[in-house]
Amino acid sequence: MPSPYRAVFASPGARAFSAAGFIGRMSLSMTGIGVVTMMSQLNGRYGLAGALAATIALSAACFGPQVSRLVDRFGQRRVLRPATVVALAAVAGLLLCATLGMPDWTLFGFAAGIGCVPSVGAMVRARWATVLSDRPELLHTAYSAESAFDEVCFIIGPILSIGLSTVWFPAAGPLLAAMFLAGGVWWLTSQRATEPVPHPREHHTGGSALGAHGLQVLVGTFVAIGAAFGSVDVVTVAFAESLGHKPAASWILAVFAVGSCLSGFAFGLLSPTGPIARRWLLGMAVMALSMIPLQLVGSLPVLAVALFVVGLAAAPTMVTTMALVEQHVPRAKLTEGMTWVSTGMAVGIALGSFLAGWVVDIAGAGAGYAVPGVSGAVAVAVGVLGYRRLKPPVAKRGGTSGHEDRAAEERYVA
Repeated sequence: MPSPYRAVFASPGARAFSAAGFIGRMSLSMTGIGVVTMMSQLNGRYGLAGALAATIALSAACFGPQVSRLVDRFGQRRVLRPATVVALAAVAGLLLCATLGMPDWTLFGFAAGIGCVPSVGAMVRARWATVLSDRPELLHTAYSAESAFDEVCFIIGPILSIGLSTVWFPAAGPLLAAMFLAGGVWWLTSQRATEPVPHPREHHTGGSALGAHGLQVLVGTFVAIGAAFGSVDVVTVAFAESLGHKPAASWILAVFAVGSCLSGFAFGLLSPTGPIARRWLLGMAVMALSMIPLQLVGSLPVLAVALFVVGLAAAPTMVTTMALVEQHVPRAKLTEGMTWVSTGMAVGIALGSFLAGWVVDIAGAGAGYAVPGVSGAVAVAVGVLGYRRLKPPVAKRGGTSGHEDRAAEERYVA
């Protein structure tokens, strides 16, 4: 392992909580695409499949920040376990109703309940911020590693989810995703030594972390990026099916994740200089440009190459985004702030999944790749318009004491 990564994972408890987070995050890459594949196997209605995936994502967007806000106040163990139980019960209800052919409204009811699922990635990154609080120069490498692990999940997850649902039985993919979530969360919350210290109510004056202007820009752009990613999942499954090779969609999406994994790992070896906001905007522009060729693909091999290029541009942008969140959000609200970025992506995934399913049903699979192209352009536009808000705060935010966090609130939350 290259030296920066060796130094990062030498931190006490780092390997264990990162591994637990990896297992828990497998569900993120498997649930949405698993539901899409399951519904397409059961009734062939891509519009309904996309709408259910959108409901799950929108529900997560509503409940996710609230769960993380409770985590910041009461701790990961006390909040994550009951939230996970609720999400698992909703998954079980959705799979049962879909398999038995129950009315559509029952499917949407249980899909909404899945939104209680915790943002495991935000929990792990918050632990890194705690473990490396005395060595902030290593956070870039730690976040790069987690970004690479995210993409490994998206390499393995869709292959398992789509493969099991098409070869074994339709609900197999989402069922395995639920098992990964349960195991990962329970293992993560059993590790008390690296759990961030909760902050009582008095440290949370000033409202939500979303009051930070810089965070608002990041969330807005990630809505558009999420729309691009969500639409790619739905359209790729439909495109592969239109060519008579539906199971190949899992491998195509894995190639997408491979590109992001490789670039994320390589990015962690670098020591970038210059304004973080400028690097972030440049990465956003490159990622948006890489989505244009998707609209020109006519075969699965060409599609795989195009998605690989998109993946190469994705990971550095994600890593830089987390660095900006850490810069603009007080520590007492760090988990919530990171979750808001994931929430923006979840909202975008919901919109992208719905729009992609609708376009595929009306105009065919090939036309669906216009959705990520337009979404990328919107992301760049939002980033350019909000660039001034991403300038670093006048003073570095404080530590974890009540006095310091209240001072940070005054600087970061208008």
